[in-house]
Amino acid sequence: MDIPKARPQRRKPFLLVGLGLAVLVAVTVGLARLRPAAPTVERASVWLDTVKRGPLVRQVKGAGTLVPESIRWLTADTAGRVERILVRPGATVTKGTLLMELSNPDVQLQALEAERQLASAEGDFLELREVLQTQRLSQQATVATLTAESADADRRAQANTALFAKAFVGDLEARQAREKAEEARQRLALERQRLDVMAQSLRQRLASQQEQVERLKAVARFRRQQVESMKVLAGEDGVLQELPLELGQWVTPGVLLAKVVKPERLKAELRIAETQARDILPGLKARVDTRNGVVEGTVARVAPAASQGTVRVEIALPDALPKGARPDLTVEGTVELERLDDVLSVGRPAGAQAESTLALFRLLPGGDEAVRIPVKLGRGSVNAVEVVQGLAEGDQVVLSDMTAWDAVERVRLR
Repeated sequence: MDIPKARPQRRKPFLLVGLGLAVLVAVTVGLARLRPAAPTVERASVWLDTVKRGPLVRQVKGAGTLVPESIRWLTADTAGRVERILVRPGATVTKGTLLMELSNPDVQLQALEAERQLASAEGDFLELREVLQTQRLSQQATVATLTAESADADRRAQANTALFAKAFVGDLEARQAREKAEEARQRLALERQRLDVMAQSLRQRLASQQEQVERLKAVARFRRQQVESMKVLAGEDGVLQELPLELGQWVTPGVLLAKVVKPERLKAELRIAETQARDILPGLKARVDTRNGVVEGTVARVAPAASQGTVRVEIALPDALPKGARPDLTVEGTVELERLDDVLSVGRPAGAQAESTLALFRLLPGGDEAVRIPVKLGRGSVNAVEVVQGLAEGDQVVLSDMTAWDAVERVRLR
């Protein structure tokens, strides 16, 4: 009889499977804990700078142009057609230089009509004065006659009174003489009052007519000035910079005819970004690069309002300027705000603003990796900015624009 044998237990495959699962789990956990590889950035494509401690000169920079300090704008006082142009831009002119001539028959007719009205009013004034003076003389003669008659009547009355006292004349004759003397005195007083009223009326009527004459004189003078203004003069010594007209062109009142400048006195008008112009004050030192040389100046005026993202700053320049300096020349200016003696500073990073916090990549010591760290910035200048917190002296940081690596916390430089 056959006796069945017990099969031996096969545990080795189960052990291998368990060991393999354990290894797989360990590898998975290890890989999960590994940091992703840092992206590589070409070292030559980024700008590196070292944080340093020392003096820092705060400056702001802006582009601009040279502008004459003295500009005379010549505009049209009346409408007219350009008949002659005698001087072209760039010519040196004096105060009495004739630049161009305009013509307008209507203006000349208005001037002639004003002259005619003035002459008529002056004639009326003379005629009125003659009539009034004649009337006054006539009244004066009447007063003189009545004065003599009154005096004669008084004498007759006195004589009749004396004769009546001696009974040489009757009471009736004496009384009539006294009444005639009284009548003569009253008529004389009335005529004298009439003379006073006439003299006062004469002055008032002559004054009114004189005012009318003066008004017409002003109108005629204005019309003559309009005619004279059609001969356009330079008005002052200088250089004719603009004359934007051609022969036969019709101009209206207020249109620019020409611009005369004095090129020996120039100033610089800089356009400073509105975010950097808050600390600029009159009197600060400035340097202006005219492309032919650098000149020292001072801030003369700061515009009260910004325009298109910039603030206009006027820089007063010395009389002696480099050769080639002329109006409308493009220049670059730098305004010195202040000098800081002992501060921690670094080159100005791309897109950095003063008094802000910015994330920068700092190079690890002795390696080629850079990690992102927050850096608090302070006062800024043109090419440098103060470091308030986040960096130490000797640290190297990337100043280039690293927005392409915003999703990573470290990069490798090679």
